[in-house]
Amino acid sequence: MMLDWNEYRKQLTTTIGDIARTSPDILRGYRTLSEAGAKTGKLDAKTRELIALAVAVTLRCDGCITVHTDAAAKNGATQEELVEALGVAITVNAGAALVYSARTIDAFAEKKA
Repeated sequence: MMLDWNEYRKQLTTTIGDIARTSPDILRGYRTLSEAGAKTGKLDAKTRELIALAVAVTLRCDGCITVHTDAAAKNGATQEELVEALGVAITVNAGAALVYSARTIDAFAEKKA
């Protein structure tokens, strides 16, 4: 089933608002973390959003994807830049699978020893 990304983002905003009303410190803490990187000025907003999308894919977070896709577009990201950032996520995830495959071989070899 295809996800309606705009509706999903609205739903998230509503539910996160409920969380914030129940425990404002949770959202305040999240916002502090979220805004901390922007304060350094080392990376521009578009680059931070492209990184966020690569991480979102790695974490398999649909909420992150819809929020950061919107922000990346608003900050001028092109589809080509998005594809390049996602290519990094694909590569790192494949590399992580390779590293953990090696760990699995080592664990298996230790069991056999």
